[in-house]
Amino acid sequence: MRDDLTSRAQTWLTEDPDPDTRTELAQLIEAGDVKELEARFSGTLQFGTAGLRGELGAGPMRMNRTVVIRAAAGLAAYLKKHGNSNGVVVIGYDARHKSKDFAQDTAAVMTGAGLTAKILPRPLPTPVLAFAIRHLGAVAGVEVTASHNPPRDNGYKVYLGDGSQIVPPADAEIAAEIEAIGSLLDVPRPDTGWETLDDAVLDAYLARTDAVLAAGSPRTARTVYTAMHGVGRDTLLAAFARAGFPTPDLVAEQADPDPDFPTVAFPNPEEPGAMDLAFAKASETDPDLIIANDPDADRCAVAVKDNRTKDTGTEDTGTEDGSRWRMLSGDEVGSLLATHLVTRGAQGTFAESIVSSSLLGRIAEKAGLPYEETLTGFKWIARVEGLRFGYEEALGYCVDPEGVRDKDGITAALLITELASGLKEQGRTLTDLLDDIAVEHGLHATDQLSVRVEDLSIIARAMERLREHPPTELAGLPITKAEDLTRGTDRLPPTDGLRYTLTGARVIVRPSGTEPKLKCYLEVVIPVSAHADLPTARTEATALLTRIKQDLSAAAGI
Repeated sequence: MRDDLTSRAQTWLTEDPDPDTRTELAQLIEAGDVKELEARFSGTLQFGTAGLRGELGAGPMRMNRTVVIRAAAGLAAYLKKHGNSNGVVVIGYDARHKSKDFAQDTAAVMTGAGLTAKILPRPLPTPVLAFAIRHLGAVAGVEVTASHNPPRDNGYKVYLGDGSQIVPPADAEIAAEIEAIGSLLDVPRPDTGWETLDDAVLDAYLARTDAVLAAGSPRTARTVYTAMHGVGRDTLLAAFARAGFPTPDLVAEQADPDPDFPTVAFPNPEEPGAMDLAFAKASETDPDLIIANDPDADRCAVAVKDNRTKDTGTEDTGTEDGSRWRMLSGDEVGSLLATHLVTRGAQGTFAESIVSSSLLGRIAEKAGLPYEETLTGFKWIARVEGLRFGYEEALGYCVDPEGVRDKDGITAALLITELASGLKEQGRTLTDLLDDIAVEHGLHATDQLSVRVEDLSIIARAMERLREHPPTELAGLPITKAEDLTRGTDRLPPTDGLRYTLTGARVIVRPSGTEPKLKCYLEVVIPVSAHADLPTARTEATALLTRIKQDLSAAAGI
């Protein structure tokens, strides 16, 4: 077995075009590090509806130039097989380690396959790439990014010509083409022939952001902004300047792109501690709200000053004047944006994934608008017919589906700042509007039980345990309906997940599609008849969510 492992590693070494990973692998072979070689050569990174994502390093179980070249060659073969032999493929990339190399390798492979490759001019937000696909009439797009994953990771996200991320069966067909690639030395990779775009596409994207805002709307809200060491800063500042908002105060320590993400454990606004520097900046400048993008700027986080008892599942921090900053959940921001669009007279379908709050359905129903529920991921949300607004609880919002058929943290930031500006003119805040929404539709309180693992078998065992010994009640509430989503429903295709419906509550359990996590999404709905009832309703909801989390954790054995 050791000889076979070494042989496979030596074969990989002869094809690897990257001196960095060649040196790394050669050292592992020389040291006879069987454990590490097994980890890297135990299989291959699987190409799926999230494309590819994994830790950087040598070997087929890591993200590297060899894996990317094979993926690009498989995508090119798929495109040609589907009648796109000379179409345009546009390629974007973030500022992570190796992102530019992976983008250039993709361009070389596409050029060698006879397709027309165009690369964005520099590291830019993922929504700019999603916009560019339709703007340029491309047959496909590739974004090299690992979004908010740890610094050691990178990824490869694939879109087709409609501007949406791939869904089955395209993912399986592309994976089969990747598998069919023989020697890397047989993949044509010219040194030139692709086009590096100028700023015209970015300018067109920025011009499109104007459509997000209502003509003549107030633009007075002051913001603190953090790019979380990613690529969002320049694009967001340009969009805010075009719109006429006050220039955001930047969190300087996180403003420049830095692939090592030195100030955060995980470059995700949802992670504990990630917003601490933004809260500190807000204590100095006293803005109306805090805006954060994740590293590729397709997500948008919002924090507000809030003196009330904090809602479950949020993070807050004190400021010198005694007030507190509170992170809004993705569900709260989704309900705010939906309410704002309804007030502006928006028409079209409102959509969300199954793990997001049921509140959006109530808002749409009250407004007489169509509503759809999809599987998790914007690859599904963006495909909803007649979509006007879509969101997912993980801080993703699609507020201009005709421009970007994906989540977009830049336009979402514009829209929430417009809403805050309008409320400011009335002497009100985003939290005031959240209270109004709770009184009108009931308090929809959400929380998560999220378990990060090193050993993926822990997730598999937890799912198996819940299937073999399903709970009959949680927090004393009987489960009135239990669904194994691998069987699909009358409205949803199959997916690996479990959904429990309780009286006044809902729970969904699923493995994360992009991280080694088991994620459990909890929601309770408490009827509220008046604003004076909200503190009691929040206390009741917090206690109920805590008990559900405890019982679910015990049932899953985690």
